[in-house]
Amino acid sequence: MFRSKELLAQAQWHKLKRKPVDDELSHPADGEAWKDFDRKYEWFANDAPNVRLGLATDGFNPFGKMSSSYSMWPVFLIPYNFPPWQCMEQSNFMMCLLIPGTSCPGKDMDPFLQPLVEELLSLRSGVPTLDALTGKEFDLHAAVIWCIHDYRALSTLSGRITRGYYACIRCDKNPCSERLRNKICYIGHRRFLPADHIWRRKKDFDGQTEERAQPEEFT
Repeated sequence: MFRSKELLAQAQWHKLKRKPVDDELSHPADGEAWKDFDRKYEWFANDAPNVRLGLATDGFNPFGKMSSSYSMWPVFLIPYNFPPWQCMEQSNFMMCLLIPGTSCPGKDMDPFLQPLVEELLSLRSGVPTLDALTGKEFDLHAAVIWCIHDYRALSTLSGRITRGYYACIRCDKNPCSERLRNKICYIGHRRFLPADHIWRRKKDFDGQTEERAQPEEFT
């Protein structure tokens, strides 16, 4: 695996040339997810060429209204080491999968993803790479930090429940959902208010006061 000098310089922009500005998000490296990853894996962060990736997918009908019984699911990997004006360049997108079918693949997407997951796991362990600047070989690592998709694709890609009583990803195992006649409604959102909020003591919402604490945030 070889890299040109120009590509090598661009792949290290986030660490060597980026100038962070307080309270300003101008690059994914300014986000908390990137910073938290660096704190947990310092060895990864110390080597600037290591690649941070985003995995993006969604389904669409390539035939529009001509055919409603067809679905196409591309899966892209997007490298975020580049400068912000290059991160979203189509030429930098890597289309890893293109899954055709009559409908959304659903849980059957797992067999398609398996080869991609195996390649990503090998990048976690490191792949021998020749440094175009120094002429020395080193182990290149990569990590998927984000998955980019809509709410429905969250279920397809990760298996997360996105419907029914456990559809709220904030509430998780302690949902504030109840059945009203033939529908499922989320009516327990007063639990997110401060403990001394006046609305917690009112019974105008569902006939009860709200004593439950706010759900814990995910790590």
